Amino acid sequence: MHTKLTISRLTPEDKEAAARIFEISITDAFEQEGLGGLREDIQLEIEGKSKLVLSSLSGDNPDTFFMLAKLDGTAAGTISFGPCGEDIRVCTGGELNETGELGSLYVLPQFQGQGVGSALIKSIAAWLEGQGIQQFCLDSGYKRAQQRWLRKFGVPYKTVQDYWGLGNDHMIWLCKVKDFTGTAE
Repeated sequence: MHTKLTISRLTPEDKEAAARIFEISITDAFEQEGLGGLREDIQLEIEGKSKLVLSSLSGDNPDTFFMLAKLDGTAAGTISFGPCGEDIRVCTGGELNETGELGSLYVLPQFQGQGVGSALIKSIAAWLEGQGIQQFCLDSGYKRAQQRWLRKFGVPYKTVQDYWGLGNDHMIWLCKVKDFTGTAE
C-alpha cells in the first residue's frame, strides 16, 4: 500500500526516471495493443518523448513542460502540456492549433488503476488554471487508453476512423480546465 503521492514539475534530476517510465509504459502499451512486434516504432516513441523532456528542460522548448508523480519517492508517472501536436492539427484541420495539448500521460503498469493518472491530470489542470488557460486538448490512438479517456473525458471532440489503419481510430478530446480542478461551477 502506497502512502504518499507527490506531484511536481519535472527537474533535470528526474530525466532518467522519466525515460524509464517512457520505456516501460510505452513498451507495455504497444504490447497490450498487440503491437509488440513493432520494436522500431516503440523505440521511436520512447526516444521522441525523452527528447521532448530534454528540450523542455534545456529551454529549447519553453512552451512544453512536464510533471512527475512519485509514490513513496518512486517515480510512477508523467504528464506534459505544450502546443498541440501534429496528429491533432491534421485530424481537426487546424481547428485546435491554438489550444494547448495535455500529453505524455504515462503511468508505470504496476501503479495503474491507483489514481496516479487522475492526480496528474488534476495537478496539471490546477497549473493551467493558474496560468489563465481555460481549455486543453488531448488525443489517443491506443484502444485501451481511449476506453479510459471516454470514461474520464466523455465523447471525443473528433474521431478519425481508421487513422492508424483499418479498425484503429484516433480520438481527440477538447476539455475545459475547470472540469478537472474541482472549481467547476
